[in-house]
Amino acid sequence: MYICIKCEKMKNLILAFLVALAALTSCGDAGKRGNVCNCGDCSAEVKETLPVTGTFINLPYQDVRNKYTNPQFIDHTDPQMWAAKVREMHSMGMEYLVFMSVANECKAYYPSKLMDWHYPSWRQSPVDAIMEEAAKHGMKVFMSTGWAKDQDDNLRDPAIKGRQIEMMEELAGLYGQHPAFYGWYLPVEDCLGPVLTDYAVEAVNALTARARELTPHAKIMISPYGIFNSNFDDPRYEQQLSRLKVDIIAYQDEVGCVREKYPLPRLRENWKKLRAIHDKTGVEMWANCESFAWEHGTNDRQSALIPAPFPRFLSQMAAATEGGAEKIISFIICGMFDKPGSQYPLGQPYWSEKAYEDYMAWLGGDAHWKAAEEYFLYAAGPMEKVTDAAWTKYKAGKYEVEMDPCEGQLTVAMLNYNKRGIVPPVKVSLYGKAKGKWTLLETVEPQKWANTNHDAFVDHAFFNEDLSGFKKVKVVFTVEKESYIYLMTR
Repeated sequence: MYICIKCEKMKNLILAFLVALAALTSCGDAGKRGNVCNCGDCSAEVKETLPVTGTFINLPYQDVRNKYTNPQFIDHTDPQMWAAKVREMHSMGMEYLVFMSVANECKAYYPSKLMDWHYPSWRQSPVDAIMEEAAKHGMKVFMSTGWAKDQDDNLRDPAIKGRQIEMMEELAGLYGQHPAFYGWYLPVEDCLGPVLTDYAVEAVNALTARARELTPHAKIMISPYGIFNSNFDDPRYEQQLSRLKVDIIAYQDEVGCVREKYPLPRLRENWKKLRAIHDKTGVEMWANCESFAWEHGTNDRQSALIPAPFPRFLSQMAAATEGGAEKIISFIICGMFDKPGSQYPLGQPYWSEKAYEDYMAWLGGDAHWKAAEEYFLYAAGPMEKVTDAAWTKYKAGKYEVEMDPCEGQLTVAMLNYNKRGIVPPVKVSLYGKAKGKWTLLETVEPQKWANTNHDAFVDHAFFNEDLSGFKKVKVVFTVEKESYIYLMTR
């Protein structure tokens, strides 16, 4: 039987099937993914996870968070470096570049008359270099009004408001007619929870009004935080959102910031609630999927940002897609995804290259990552909560789990939660029994993700052998500490 995993009326059937598999008591038919649902009850196209098509540009933090992209290691004012990084990002499929700031601590990364420069006067500015290279590749740039000294989200300070307007006027004169200029990123990063404050709305609208006067054609975007602190069921949230005069809200998904121990279940629901609100207001809903993890302490200015394991990032992309985001951008691609052999490596030496390779493999249709995408996109099994009853817990030791054969191929879902000492098995072997004899079919060694001290996420081992020709099958694995495992077919 082939079932459509998008149909509401099939959800209970699917859940029952998956739970049965997890308990290893029976076997059923797994949903098959095609290009179009042909179940007879709907004709919707099966979703594909949205790729990342935009990234912030950080010029840069002056603290340990950017340890691997800090000026003590690399010259952030080198225009040739920025041109090369823009080319690399374009090759990854980036269409939008978003300046987080073009000035910091009262120094500019562009030829300002309002403040001193962060770069040598004899050099092309980093902003000019990025804009120039972006234009060559047809990329679209959101210009930032920048952070003032000690701004720290103090949206009610008249001096900060005034300085942002002055910078916007100066930047509009320099770049408003530039072929790469697409719009404005307003760095009004107020918390959403429980609803947007009046002063945040007023600060955004004041900047927006001036932006409309200076650059009528420009798109205007904000990227607030607090998606886990908000009450999207409160009518006041929609009321406040309808007051905003912006074109795009790219919500920070806060997974990298670890706002919740197990964020994805609630994140999925919040995306859907936001989608319903945005459908009424007409403001575009984008997702800002955080690609980073923390080297040491969580949300600590003394801890470096490092790339997240790709399964975690893929689950964020799938959640945003399933929840109705129109586009996905990320804080941050540059420095978290580093092309191997780059002349200007900006990220943590090993993990940034792996993040790049994994993402590009997924983008190119790699079978492993596409199977993982389907799992996340349709919530085809337990998510990252240890309390999810579908998980089977295994303590340290060797295990042999027999099961009846199923049509299809075996997937082993595994929970990674290093903080709790929960790690995948050392290796997983699949055996098939035919004519009374067990035969080793395949062995998979799950990836080790050392670049996470904080996140709980789901990873997978996929087997290619069709199980339908065997009388019995068994899964053999060794657990070092503690593992949470879920078996299913695809």
